[in-house]
Amino acid sequence: MSMLKEGQVYPAVIEGYTSGGEGVARIEGMAVFVKGALRGERVEVLIEHIGHSAAWGRIEALTESSPARIEPDCPYYRSCGGCQFRHMAYEEELEAKRQRVEDALRRIGGVDASVSVIHGAENTQRYRNKIQFPVANGAIGYYQGRTHKVVDIVDCLLQPELDTMCRAAVKDWMERFHIPAYDERTGKGLVRHLFLRTNSTGEVLCCLVINGKSLPHGSELVDALRAATPTLAGVVLSVNTRKTNVILGNEFHTLWGQDWLEEKLCGHTFRLSVPSFFQVNRAQTEVLYRRALDFAALTGSETVVELYCGIGTISLTLAERAKRVIGVEVVSQAVEDAKENARRNGLDGKTRFACGDAGDLAAKLETEGVRPDVVVVDPPRKGLAPEVVDTIARMNPDRVVYVSCDPATLARDVKRFGELGYVPARAEAVDLFPRTAHVETVILLSQQMAVGQKEPQFPSGKGSRSF
Repeated sequence: MSMLKEGQVYPAVIEGYTSGGEGVARIEGMAVFVKGALRGERVEVLIEHIGHSAAWGRIEALTESSPARIEPDCPYYRSCGGCQFRHMAYEEELEAKRQRVEDALRRIGGVDASVSVIHGAENTQRYRNKIQFPVANGAIGYYQGRTHKVVDIVDCLLQPELDTMCRAAVKDWMERFHIPAYDERTGKGLVRHLFLRTNSTGEVLCCLVINGKSLPHGSELVDALRAATPTLAGVVLSVNTRKTNVILGNEFHTLWGQDWLEEKLCGHTFRLSVPSFFQVNRAQTEVLYRRALDFAALTGSETVVELYCGIGTISLTLAERAKRVIGVEVVSQAVEDAKENARRNGLDGKTRFACGDAGDLAAKLETEGVRPDVVVVDPPRKGLAPEVVDTIARMNPDRVVYVSCDPATLARDVKRFGELGYVPARAEAVDLFPRTAHVETVILLSQQMAVGQKEPQFPSGKGSRSF
């Protein structure tokens, strides 16, 4: 049992990092998470909270600093919860992320898979093409770490300067016309979020999320935004009157201009509305998708199934080199967007998109006799349900390419795939979110049946089917 005491200071050496970017030390046999500490540093740690299996502390004194320590370049860094790595050199951040993925695969996945490389970003500043600012109590910014207090942020180094100008125009408009911000505790007030989407040609689409059916002084808002941002493409209202943490409502009204932007990715053109999912870092998304395409090893004769295909961004990249691609997505509007994107890029003859739950539709494809050569998955943070993994294995593809935004759920699913005969062959990380703790991974799982190995065992006594 640990003898640590809250409020007491202990010497420690930082051994590594948590998934959230905090430093990790072992003191009195207990893991202690220290915000702002770097690997290899000697520190005096003030213990602030002791939990069942870990403790949390802060640096009281820095005895020996890391050569990777730098002065944060953002004045909001210590109060805003948006970034976690602005106190360290980018090379150290990349290694922390690469190691995090490798550790998860080993500790949770039970595989000794090497993450051979992490692809860092050429540009770590102003890369986000989508921003969602919460609005509260006269502040438009980001939440303070682990709270719902909104920090008023004049300019964020992750967002384009176009967004900074739009934010200022909206804030001035709210103050000038006394437009009330939403209060999540009472459910009163009007403006909930400011949503901004930009593209690589410098256009910006502005959406105001409101707790009501109409917006007073809407024409003045449009005038203010057009004056602040000459490249404004459109202004949209999203109606969200529910008491929920979900940002966007289901009802959209265009106040001015168009309700979409066009963007190019991997040589294809996509039309993006406010609710469309699109990776926030275009340049690094191209790196990620090119790695997934390389892992798929397509020759032009393959049938590929992509689960969680969204608006078809990966599917169209795969379709350039495959015989046919079948995309599956649960959001009906995304499926319609995927079909339209395929048509716009001349790939509708090689693609098919279906709407429904990934597990159900994968099972339906299985009963149709679809035997894909490659299955590609890019699931949400929660990863794959066990039955989805089982269905993929029963479809008997040669290769599974798994794109993940969460190393822990990826590792859990890799373990499940391993039980069904699919083992990691290659794994690489891609830094889509510089200066934050998030990291993307692409991993290739290959079917491997050792000599004398039994057929993989499936739930309900079902065996592997080939078509």
